[in-house]
Amino acid sequence: MEIGESPAEEMEEQTRKVKLKRQKTERNKRRFYGDCLGMALIAGALTLAAASGILEKADLQAMDAWYQTRSASDGEIVLVGIDQRALEEIGPYNQWGRDIIAMALEAMNQSEECRPAAIALDVLYVGETAAEADEWLAEAAGQYGNVVTACAAEFGDELGTREDGEHYLDNFSVLAFDEPYDGLREVTDQGHINAMLDGDGILRHHLLSITLPDGREVPSLALAAVRKYWQYRGLGEGSLPRTDKRGFWYVPFCGMPGDFYESISVADLLSGEVPADYFAGKIVLIGPYAVGLQDSYVTAADHAQPMYGVEFQANAIQALLWGDYKQEAGERIQLALLFLSLFVAMAGFWKRPVKVSTGLWLLLCGGYLLLSKAMYRAGYLLHVLWIPLGVSVLYVACIAVNYIRAAVEKHRVTSTFKRYVAPEIVNEILKEGSESMELGGRLTEIAVLFVDVRGFTPMSEMLQPTQVVEILNRYLTLISECIFRNGGTLDKFVGDAAMAFWGAPLPQEDYVMHAVQAAADMVNGSLALSKELQERYGRTVSFGIGVHVGEAVVGNIGSPERMDYTAIGDTVNTAARLEANAPGGTIYISRAVADALKGRIRATSLGASVRLKGKKEGFEVLTMDGIL
Repeated sequence: MEIGESPAEEMEEQTRKVKLKRQKTERNKRRFYGDCLGMALIAGALTLAAASGILEKADLQAMDAWYQTRSASDGEIVLVGIDQRALEEIGPYNQWGRDIIAMALEAMNQSEECRPAAIALDVLYVGETAAEADEWLAEAAGQYGNVVTACAAEFGDELGTREDGEHYLDNFSVLAFDEPYDGLREVTDQGHINAMLDGDGILRHHLLSITLPDGREVPSLALAAVRKYWQYRGLGEGSLPRTDKRGFWYVPFCGMPGDFYESISVADLLSGEVPADYFAGKIVLIGPYAVGLQDSYVTAADHAQPMYGVEFQANAIQALLWGDYKQEAGERIQLALLFLSLFVAMAGFWKRPVKVSTGLWLLLCGGYLLLSKAMYRAGYLLHVLWIPLGVSVLYVACIAVNYIRAAVEKHRVTSTFKRYVAPEIVNEILKEGSESMELGGRLTEIAVLFVDVRGFTPMSEMLQPTQVVEILNRYLTLISECIFRNGGTLDKFVGDAAMAFWGAPLPQEDYVMHAVQAAADMVNGSLALSKELQERYGRTVSFGIGVHVGEAVVGNIGSPERMDYTAIGDTVNTAARLEANAPGGTIYISRAVADALKGRIRATSLGASVRLKGKKEGFEVLTMDGIL
């Protein structure tokens, strides 16, 4: 379509540009909202998967590995083991009388000056046995009031009734409760020794207290021992951890299996090898420390080596002494954080280079792990696995999708542009990606070349159709080779004419010179072809060429069903007018081209002697005489 310089035509051109820009903006907006919706759906799906509990076991193990680290205790806790050496020297444990522990208590409670702050017996003494031994143990335990004895509850399902009369099933009801025999219970404090494993069989939580059916509240053995210690030190009641609805709190283990044990055996107390003042003012735990006694658990501190029950009590006591309490952060908050992190990760990974995606992946995963460690020190537990795993899944998925998309895009670009563009430009497009082309049309500065075969129509009237086709193909081949050799984009063939441009689809350096060089190559290349035609048919043809530079709209123009990659605008029409007026063997250029290549070409100005259709008077035309 011809574009003139009348106000109406200028207005139409401006309207077309505004319309193209508006269409592009709307298309980008729809793409943006679509991408956001897709990212939100994917992030939501992964968040729901985490909320379903599918990651619970793996996440708990990751939390154990990340949070539970060894640290030095304050030395206020001493473990006395019913260990293998004691069993060998005293005899099998099932044959021990209660007088053995009575003698051990007397060995530590020799005087007020050297007595321990608390002695916790991690052994059940239920029911009466030999009267003399029972009395001896009760007497030794009640001497200074510093002994805590063990009790245990049995939990199970029981039908309960609410205040409104409705029935419910309580699956954490106390069905039975074992206490020390009366004589020992009356002279000691009691603490339960129930160790409740998590669903994956790992001991992570400590039951702070038990409420019995009669309303009594029984503290744990660890809490009862710590209260004795606080009383001994005159500290009053210290702070206690926040528990869940069943009374559990998360134990931050400071010691691994074996860390609290100093190889002090019950046998050492009986033999007097350890002086009584060694235990002065400390919390002493006496309990099974031999494999055969079957009092060990796999804990969060170490999944490979079991920890004896008395060591677990020591870890709980140390946490209570330090006031080092950890609380699981709310699930809703963590799920919201997970969704937000996954959405950000998806936005960062989508259509990004591998290096950028990898950097963001490391930043998100590493940053979250550091955040979770900092929050742990502040007293809050975050799920360790949720965000790193979710981000990693998105990272791998986006890398794979981006790779597939790039492969498809590469094939599409290659298929589309190999018919129009020089191979080196196609390779450059593949490097940069299709985004650099801004499909749909963009305003850019280009150099446009039109070329037409002068004298071809009269000659074709004298020749056979097959001969005409052969000659035309040779001329068009020459034109194509010159365009591609100089990095141009071959827009179209129209009969015996052709259009090409430089500077798009990708920016090019020195694109005006490339266009002029292609024109010169066409003229020079046509000399040999013209000579051959003169010899064979007695007639010859030549090229008329026009080159102009300026702004034009470049892109896929047309309808969704049929579109062409082309350039439109006044710059294109001007180049066509220059070609239409150029005599055979002549290259017409505009003043804009001559100024762009000043000092690099030889050109002769024709002034305003050549009148171009649709151009105002005074438009300067020049002949390009050669390249310097």
